[in-house]
Amino acid sequence: MIDAYTAADVRAAEEPLLAAERGFHGGLMHRAATALAGVVREELRARGVRVAGSSVVALVGRGNNGGDALFALAALAQRGAAAVAVALGPVHEAGVGALRAAGGRVLAVGDDAPGEPVWVGDAVAEAFAADVLMDGLLGIGARGGLREPAAGLVELLTGLLDEAGTGGPTVIAVDVPSGIGVDDGALPGPVLPADRTVSFGVAKPGLLLPPAAHLAGQPTVVDLGLTPMLAVHGASPAVRRPEAADVAALWPVPGETDHKYSRGVLGVLAGSVGYPGAAVLCVAGAQGAGTGMVRYLGPDPVARAVLAAHPEVVVGDGRVQAWVIGPGLTDDRWGVAGERVAAALREGHPVVVDAGALGVLPGSAEGAVLVPHAGELATLLQGRGVDVDRDAVQAEPLRWAREAHDRTGAVVLLKGAVTLVVGAGTVWTAADGTGWLATAGAGDVLAGVLGALLAGLAARAPGERLDEDTVAAAAAVAASVHGRAAVHASGGGPVTASAVAAAVPRTLANLLG
Repeated sequence: MIDAYTAADVRAAEEPLLAAERGFHGGLMHRAATALAGVVREELRARGVRVAGSSVVALVGRGNNGGDALFALAALAQRGAAAVAVALGPVHEAGVGALRAAGGRVLAVGDDAPGEPVWVGDAVAEAFAADVLMDGLLGIGARGGLREPAAGLVELLTGLLDEAGTGGPTVIAVDVPSGIGVDDGALPGPVLPADRTVSFGVAKPGLLLPPAAHLAGQPTVVDLGLTPMLAVHGASPAVRRPEAADVAALWPVPGETDHKYSRGVLGVLAGSVGYPGAAVLCVAGAQGAGTGMVRYLGPDPVARAVLAAHPEVVVGDGRVQAWVIGPGLTDDRWGVAGERVAAALREGHPVVVDAGALGVLPGSAEGAVLVPHAGELATLLQGRGVDVDRDAVQAEPLRWAREAHDRTGAVVLLKGAVTLVVGAGTVWTAADGTGWLATAGAGDVLAGVLGALLAGLAARAPGERLDEDTVAAAAAVAASVHGRAAVHASGGGPVTASAVAAAVPRTLANLLG
């Protein structure tokens, strides 16, 4: 599990550790800078470049992240790297002294910055020519994004990096990419995209949340001993991301005495004459994810298509432990969908609500999991009196997913390259897929996978409602499996939703060991 904590919780955990320090050596900054320098060496080796003779540049600001970068530069300079700091204002004095003592240089952009004065363009050229570029402009205490001259410098650098592709420097963000919303993942201004982020102590929410997560690259967390202090303060993770072991821990695995009912029966109300494939794909996802049985409800032509693809399916009403309602439904079936959602919630069955059924939710949908994309979430909120559009949802997905949870009582799984799951407690994300997964029908497969997992969990606790935390964790785990299946099926190239569904069993087998 990757656990991310808010900036306030991290600062509270750091305070007693900082108070106990006796100078730089052995302290938090020393340990952070040493680890950061080690990551830079790893990236140089990956580029086939020796540390001695390499070029490493850091963009530094006044905070502790800038100090970490300066001391890391000093350590690299001692190993023979050409180390240059670009200061965009007052910076950590001891860090500047250490860098200069090691033979490094400091360039100043701005009247109040130390070092050799240079124009922004000269600083950009120096940074772009490096083998590795560190971003230590802002720390977790910053708010509101980058200001000038840092904003202009980053915009120029980003343009050059976009044009260069893989030909530019490897970019390492120090703790967080400067300018992101540390706690909400928002992008209030320009941000230098990182290939890797070295986060100190614990991960920060913005590294796991969209849209900022796309700019953080590979996250690396350096243990600084903060976890015990976070526990002392009663802090809990603000955002969590499941890893392979977490999938295995949650997924129900049948024993020798299990039968189809104890493994979970999933009801599926999906598909229409115009969109029969949605039902076929949803059922494929559910069966691949290991549900004991699928009961299908839908028009006869669609039922025939489902049976032709999946002869194991039982057509007709009956006992179920969870539902998937909505994929591929047209407006002539919305009334039936609304009645079925309301009945499932009254009976205490978890229900996955997708596509057309999102518009017929009861006033309170506690116990449901909504699985919209950004446009569907905007439409759902508009129907409940909220002035928001798709672009706004994509710009601030956490804000609007929380709004949808607050107004419906349901767990909200907002689909995207980084899937976001919001309930009453911890926020979850999953980002195990591939860009090729943005294809027709992929969401139908995800709905089936999630429905199967919820049915299996409900079957393990007969007569009990699944609590919201379990439902939210299950939603994130299902999204992780779905993404991993897409990677497996893709092999690095295009993939169809059918291929993703077919890859789910092997993906789960690998995860479950």
